[in-house]
Amino acid sequence: MRQVALGKPLPHVGRQQQRLVRRVGAECGRHRVLPSSARAYNCRICFLRRRLLARWRSFAIRTTALDWNAADPVEVRRRIRAGRHRGQTGGLAPGYVQANIAVLPAAYADEFARFCQRNPKPCPLLAMSEPGRPRLPELAEDLDLRTDLPSYRIFRNGEHDSDVASIGALWRDDFVAFALGCSFSFEEALVDAGLPLRHWNDGSVVPMYLTNLECAPAGRFRSRLVVSMRPFAPADAIRAVQITSRYPRVHGAPIHLGMPERIGIDDIERAWQGDDPVVASGELPVFWACGVTPQVALRAARPPLAITHTPAHMLVTDVRNASLAVG
Repeated sequence: MRQVALGKPLPHVGRQQQRLVRRVGAECGRHRVLPSSARAYNCRICFLRRRLLARWRSFAIRTTALDWNAADPVEVRRRIRAGRHRGQTGGLAPGYVQANIAVLPAAYADEFARFCQRNPKPCPLLAMSEPGRPRLPELAEDLDLRTDLPSYRIFRNGEHDSDVASIGALWRDDFVAFALGCSFSFEEALVDAGLPLRHWNDGSVVPMYLTNLECAPAGRFRSRLVVSMRPFAPADAIRAVQITSRYPRVHGAPIHLGMPERIGIDDIERAWQGDDPVVASGELPVFWACGVTPQVALRAARPPLAITHTPAHMLVTDVRNASLAVG
């Protein structure tokens, strides 16, 4: 077995945890794949490494949270603004809505707003800014869209250019910002109901796929639907449908269950974005419309400059998840 770089150990992780990571920090010689791969799911070496890495990540997150009030959305944004948190936002400010962000020149804003209105499942519009104003008072008072996300994705002429920590130097007087609902809100409802989420337990990013389903076009914006996938036992899948249907402003109920080939997904083991999943025997893959869909639409519209969140690096708002529930 050859050694694999696991990244620089976090400074607050103790020596015992670091030794655990080094002990299992070798690829399985048979698979030579990361242990989240389905091909490695039944391998004992890969299983032990996957579980220990997940435990280490969980320990790191809990230890970090002790250093600051990760439950307060205002404190989360202030810490991000100061450059003291650049990681994913999942698990921060539990109980509060997190949002996908898209920032466009005003000349494209009306068309993008129509695209959101025509495709409310992948693009549930929560708020829209005035031109040139990096504020969304409906979502939070102490908010600056130029600095309050841990990572931004820059698109130039529809192509991904770079990911950056701040967009203050790029902000323009004609920019209009859109906040779209995020699945982190309904994931919290699923966990509260006792339904397990594998990517939470494994410390990975939810897998996303580009489907063959076409969104309704609006002007220059057109896209195939992007979906996120979470595997469940059949009974839990039915419960997941019931729970998430109460949250239409954060993608709502799934758009498809089982048979991924029906929506153009040929290999469920290979995610288009996010981490490759494990779907165990007897589980159903359950697919929800995903807020990465607008990034595909941006590629079609090709604005000279556009900005979104980096996947899994969201805007943390002051709006309660419970306020979005219906029924």
